[in-house]
Amino acid sequence: MAEVSFTKRAAAELSRCFNGLAVRAKASASNTRKPVRELWSTLQRPTTPAQLLRDPDYLWKLFRYVHGRDRMSLALVCRSWRDALYADPRLWKGFTAVIRCREARLEPVELRRKHYESLERRGLDSVSIMGSNDEDILDFVSNAPATFLRGRVRQLVLRCSSISDKTLETLLAATPRVTNLELFGCNEITDAGLWASLTPVVTCLTLADCINVADDTLAAVAQLLPGLQELNLQAYHVTDAALAYLGPRQGGTLAVLRLRSCWELTNHGLLNVAHALPHLVELSLSGCSKLGDDGVELLAENLRQLRILDLSWCPRVTDASLEFIACDLAQLEQLTLDRCMHITDIGLGYLSTIANLSVLYLRWCSQIRDFGLQHLCSMKSLKILSLAGCPQLTSGGLSALAQLRQLQELELTNCPGTTRELLDYLREQLVHCLIIE
Repeated sequence: MAEVSFTKRAAAELSRCFNGLAVRAKASASNTRKPVRELWSTLQRPTTPAQLLRDPDYLWKLFRYVHGRDRMSLALVCRSWRDALYADPRLWKGFTAVIRCREARLEPVELRRKHYESLERRGLDSVSIMGSNDEDILDFVSNAPATFLRGRVRQLVLRCSSISDKTLETLLAATPRVTNLELFGCNEITDAGLWASLTPVVTCLTLADCINVADDTLAAVAQLLPGLQELNLQAYHVTDAALAYLGPRQGGTLAVLRLRSCWELTNHGLLNVAHALPHLVELSLSGCSKLGDDGVELLAENLRQLRILDLSWCPRVTDASLEFIACDLAQLEQLTLDRCMHITDIGLGYLSTIANLSVLYLRWCSQIRDFGLQHLCSMKSLKILSLAGCPQLTSGGLSALAQLRQLQELELTNCPGTTRELLDYLREQLVHCLIIE
């Protein structure tokens, strides 16, 4: 549908320009005298379709209708198209330059240098480097334009890299304006490297699958990043002691905290989170399997500004947690409870009282039955609902969801109660809803 829409819009733009060419050609054949400025302007305009397809003004209008990935292909058509695309950073806003080091090593250094220069021409400010070693990073720092590294790069992502602490320090020193730093699978990076590399300008930090990340890592983060607004941490060895490093210094700025698969965290560790970070608006504890109802009660009592909460894969969470959430988190808009095996229809009754709740994920909650769906049908703010993998729901119970006229997305994947007749009925009743089967 999007491709058809683009084709129609592009054809309309092309027709309008061609019609303009015909009108100008007819006007030029008349004997009416025109001011010199207008005549000169007419001479500068394209007069043939071939000239039109090389005209920067027209190309810019045309490329606005092209989807992001396709713009990269169009830049390879000819120099005129490449120059028109590269000349306007607005066409590349939101793009991330991906450097795959295994492929880049096979290219001549001059070709790599031209590629790095093209990143600056397009105004890109986000770079993702995959599979790098120390030599790859030093090559990038040496051959990329200094104005690009020092003045443009704001987001830096390292994936599956074997770089050392010293190389990380060199890279971040070369890109002093990086505010968003993400490290995935960088197993040679240690706490010492982070102590030496992190700078106060970083406001968003992600550390995932880095085997050396442990409690002392949080000490470096808390000490060196006073303006931190978002912290994403996925580390199997982090314990309650790590959360004790988060204090008043982060309490005024940290709004998003995601602690994923931190298996050693317990309810006791959440005590410091609840008291030190009162302004959190998003909290994820997905996969923190030792957390239970007592910890959720503590969070609900103290984090009254929460709007997004993820408790997926927390097997100790029960209906009691949902009662605490419903009583205290009146501003909650999104709740994820995937694989919370002890959630029942009673818990859904509690959730139905949260007036602002618009997104609810209940994937693989095996104890939810048809009666619980009746509670959900009273939630008039609900826009996105997932019941994927809920084995006890029947076709009759699911048909009641047709009452949720405001639904925009409904996921019923791996739901044994779904039938072709049910899906057809729901699509007929929920005309504005995307139903994922």
